[in-house]
Amino acid sequence: MAVSTTETAAPSAAAPQTDTGPEWLEQLTPAQIVNELDKYIVGQEEAKRAVAIAMRNRWRRQRVEDELRDEILPNNLILMGTTGVGKTEIARRLARLTGAPFVKVEASKFTEVGYVGRDVESMIRDLVDTSVNMVRAEREDGVQEEAERRVEEQLLDLLLPPMDGRTPPAGPVVVSDGVPKVFVAGPKGVQEHATGEPLSEEDERLIMRRQRTREKLRSLLRDGELEEREVEVEVSQAPAIDGMMVPMGGMEGMEYNFSEMLQEMLPKRTKRRSVTVAEARRILIQDELDRLLDTGEGVNEAPIRAEDMGMIFLDEIDKIAGDRGGYGPDVSRGGVQRDLLPVVEGCNVQTKYGLVRTDHVLFIAAGAFHVSKPSDLIPELQGRFPIRVELHSLDEGHFKRILQEPRNALLVQYQALIETEGARAEFTPGGVEEIARIAARLNERMENIGARRLQTVMTTLLEEVLFELPSEKMERPLIVDREFVRTHLEEIAEDEDLRRYIL
Repeated sequence: MAVSTTETAAPSAAAPQTDTGPEWLEQLTPAQIVNELDKYIVGQEEAKRAVAIAMRNRWRRQRVEDELRDEILPNNLILMGTTGVGKTEIARRLARLTGAPFVKVEASKFTEVGYVGRDVESMIRDLVDTSVNMVRAEREDGVQEEAERRVEEQLLDLLLPPMDGRTPPAGPVVVSDGVPKVFVAGPKGVQEHATGEPLSEEDERLIMRRQRTREKLRSLLRDGELEEREVEVEVSQAPAIDGMMVPMGGMEGMEYNFSEMLQEMLPKRTKRRSVTVAEARRILIQDELDRLLDTGEGVNEAPIRAEDMGMIFLDEIDKIAGDRGGYGPDVSRGGVQRDLLPVVEGCNVQTKYGLVRTDHVLFIAAGAFHVSKPSDLIPELQGRFPIRVELHSLDEGHFKRILQEPRNALLVQYQALIETEGARAEFTPGGVEEIARIAARLNERMENIGARRLQTVMTTLLEEVLFELPSEKMERPLIVDREFVRTHLEEIAEDEDLRRYIL
């Protein structure tokens, strides 16, 4: 079975990012989830079926009566397989497909509570932070247009400041019955303010002329012709408190919350800066989004989404399995397992957004298990990962499919890169077979890094072409056939000293 290990891609058309949560999961049956994963991941059918069932069960739990709902626990999984076979990619694609908050952590980074290093509860805090960012991004989409409209008025005020105190500080201005009325973008939308004083003919002409000038500037601003002009904006600066914090082992969460609390308590300073219109727009839009968003409602929704929909990919779990075989506390293996147990089983974790329960967070653990095996984990932790799936190693046939079949296939990526320089590249079937053969051979002779070996081979294969572009114009398409591959990869295919090609 083969997989694609590319980690970034555009969201699937079948899974819009704005329609997430249990309602969207209703449209994703296990078979549909597998079909979506098939667009990016080749093979590994057993693993894809297992994660699809686990994800669908989360939606099914939401439809169960309240008394029984809390008793239904998630189907935590352990994915076993060598590096580069797709363990991380399956979990990452699943999270993107379902719109679930997702965090990837390495179990080897944790230490037992009370020792220097990250404690296991920090992954729950990271998950909640991710959920908050997701909720904020969704809400920003809803108010983005209003924020941009307000910022446009502010930029026009900066580009056309008042003169001699005879014109209002903001605009646009409309004269009605000899009385100027100013329309200001305020916190509750565009508000009308009357100056209350009749205008002289001279002032009226001045205001009308400035209004015409303002509309001309608006047209230039929308056409992007004022992006490099400099304006002065007021920027808020958060107080620096790094030097005030004293690291405390085992107190990571409390230290982090204390730092946040200090930043909110200390007064913020403002400073006027001269920046381009493009930079000013970025600063002002962020300020306007902060004003428009209902942060209280978002903060309440995010922890709930993390509790019901959160996914944590716990990589390198095999590194904390087994016994040390020495004396003294085992703070990075057995100690971490004991700390993981209550989090995976279900407990309350203190975050800066309040207590978050972990009972229904889906944990997907993964490891190569070259030296250790899942049975080397403590029995209690093994019981919290009832589903185990073995992912298969990759061979030449798998590599050939990986190069061509996924939506974001490696050949498609390199063709797109070359096209940006006004050139084209075409890969013949023989060329693809030769690339796959060399990649499989290198994995046999060196460390087996799975599909990641294809990145090494492709980079070396096209190194000269990518270096010469765009200085060397290609009038005809670059044909990557079997002979081209053998010529450019002969050195690494035959050389026994391959250290420079090890990732």
